[in-house]
Amino acid sequence: MEGAAESSNGVHAEVSGDGEDKKDFFTKRTFRQEEETTLYTVFNRLIAAMFFPSSASAPLLRRTKAALSENVPLLRLATKNTARHVLLWTCRGSPLQALLVVSVGTIALLALTGLLVFMLFFVAATLNAIVISLLMSLAAAGGFLAIFFASLTAIYIGALSVAVFAISATTISAIIAVLVTAGCFVLFRDYAVS
Repeated sequence: MEGAAESSNGVHAEVSGDGEDKKDFFTKRTFRQEEETTLYTVFNRLIAAMFFPSSASAPLLRRTKAALSENVPLLRLATKNTARHVLLWTCRGSPLQALLVVSVGTIALLALTGLLVFMLFFVAATLNAIVISLLMSLAAAGGFLAIFFASLTAIYIGALSVAVFAISATTISAIIAVLVTAGCFVLFRDYAVS
C-alpha cells in the first residue's frame, strides 16, 4: 500500500502524495515527538516499564534492562527539552520566577554535591575497611581477629556517622544560606522599587 508506514508504537499512518510530502509528514511527526520528550516523560516511562509492565511474564531484571536500553538514549534530548521549557517559562514570567529558578537550581546543585561528597567518603571508607580487614585476617587468627573486627566495625560506623552529620550539616546550612540570600535579594529589590 503506497505511503503506509508503521510507527514504533504500532499505529499505521497513510500518507498519499509524492515523496516530499511523505518526508515533511515524518519530519513534522518526529519533531513533535522530540518536542514532547522531557525528563518527566522519560522517567515516567522508565518507572512504568520497570514496575508496571503490560506483560508480567518477564522478570524484573529483564524488564529493567529493556526499559533502561529504551529510555537512557533519550535522556540527552529530554534534558535539552526540559531546560528549554524552563528557560522559556523563566523568560515569560517576572523576575521573581527567574529568582525561583536560580534558587531551586542552586539548592539542587548543593544537595547533589553533598550527596556526591558523602558517596565518595563512603566508597573510600568501605574500600579502606575491606583492605584492612583482609590484611589483618592474613596476619592474625583466633580471638584477636574477632576483637579486631569488632573494633574495626565500631570505628567504621563511627566514622560514617560523623561524615553523615558533617556533610548533612554543611549541605543544609548552604541550602538555608541560599534561601536567606534569595529572600534578602527580593526584599531589597522590593524596597528599592517602592
